[in-house]
Amino acid sequence: MISGGGTGGHIYPAIAIANELKKRNTTANFLFVGAKDRMEMEKVPEAGYNIKGLWISGLQRKLTLKNLAFPFKLISSLWNANKIIKKFKPNIVIGTGGFASGPTLQMANKKGVPTLVQEQNSYPGITNKLLSKKVNTICVAYDGLDRFFPERKIVKTGNPVRQDLLEISGKREEAKQFFNLNADQKTLLILGGSLGARAINKLLEANIQWLVDQKVHVLWQTGKLYYQEYKKFDDIANVNVLEFINRMDLAYAAADMIISRAGAGSISELCIVGKPVIFIPSPNVSEDHQTKNAMAVVDKNAAIILKESELNNFRSVFNSLLNNEQQQRELSINIKQLALPNATEHIADEVEKLIKTI
Repeated sequence: MISGGGTGGHIYPAIAIANELKKRNTTANFLFVGAKDRMEMEKVPEAGYNIKGLWISGLQRKLTLKNLAFPFKLISSLWNANKIIKKFKPNIVIGTGGFASGPTLQMANKKGVPTLVQEQNSYPGITNKLLSKKVNTICVAYDGLDRFFPERKIVKTGNPVRQDLLEISGKREEAKQFFNLNADQKTLLILGGSLGARAINKLLEANIQWLVDQKVHVLWQTGKLYYQEYKKFDDIANVNVLEFINRMDLAYAAADMIISRAGAGSISELCIVGKPVIFIPSPNVSEDHQTKNAMAVVDKNAAIILKESELNNFRSVFNSLLNNEQQQRELSINIKQLALPNATEHIADEVEKLIKTI
């Protein structure tokens, strides 16, 4: 049984772990548990797995009427998670984060079912901190998480990444042709997540002509929410405006520099890709974990951080990187050294170890 969702950052690792375990044991049965009305209820069936939904949502950080329903949602979710576990009889329950993973793993722990948590971030949320007292194994992607979790339970595995990203070095020419890029220009890849990042899109809108004047070809992924607003910029020479990039392997292969949010999954991918990165973390996430994720890389001289409050410095920061080949090389080498490309296999190994203890 696997529980994780709310965002792609929780759903993708859950599906990747399931796929690896299924590859190893074709007769294994899988059941996902998610939060009703969240994206996992659509994405998990698309990946070929069954899913049950719990009536659960997060506790709002500010006073709101929605918080009045939270105790009822929690009781309902614990009750239903217990029923689902009782019926499915899992050998192991895996949590990858998200609203539903808390009640699901809580009830699994209560029933004595082996449990494993996969923590993607450098700074864990409240749910995984609470669960860590009872779960058997905690797979992490960063050093220093013994500040939050019992050290004896921690295994550093990294975060699961898309397999097609593991080898992009031979795809540069194909990538240039695919996106119709100018071979004589540097390519800047802009990533704001599947839905998009308003602050990054507004930054590009204000600076797009300036970037073109610097002889930079821009691959601009706006995200679903903002594509209609910004697709007009696709008419500018050397600018590709895209709602979503299906061939991320080719986008990464084409890029000379990357501007990205700092979600845990994105950082894990960017470490494997090994290109110079400017992180613009989202300040609108719990525990400000994107800034903490980014700083874990920046502190190793492996990336540059530009906070949303500092975006007026964008031109000087980007220009400095663009005109410094030595810095570009250093950032590429250093971020590549942080890569953990076999994360999915290592997590599956830990799952199999726990099952053998039953």
